[in-house]
Amino acid sequence: MANLYLIHNKSSAEALALAQEDKEALVVLLQDGVFLDVSGFNKTQVYAIKWDVDIRGLNQRTPNTVKLISYHDLVDLIVANKVVNLA
Repeated sequence: MANLYLIHNKSSAEALALAQEDKEALVVLLQDGVFLDVSGFNKTQVYAIKWDVDIRGLNQRTPNTVKLISYHDLVDLIVANKVVNLA
């Protein structure tokens, strides 16, 4: 069971910093969180909601290391992991 960080807005840089220090972290970018730069995340699995990326026109700017998932996939991640919400 990993720690699942749900990052939903651009002012969540502090949460990203915490997740980067957490060896058991999984990060999900959703809503405006998809605007955040996660290029330095090389040891942490980062996901982004595909619909949120598409609607904001960020398809070409999303790093290849970010796995695009659906909201249905997000539900599966929430059920399988411990959610860390820093809203």
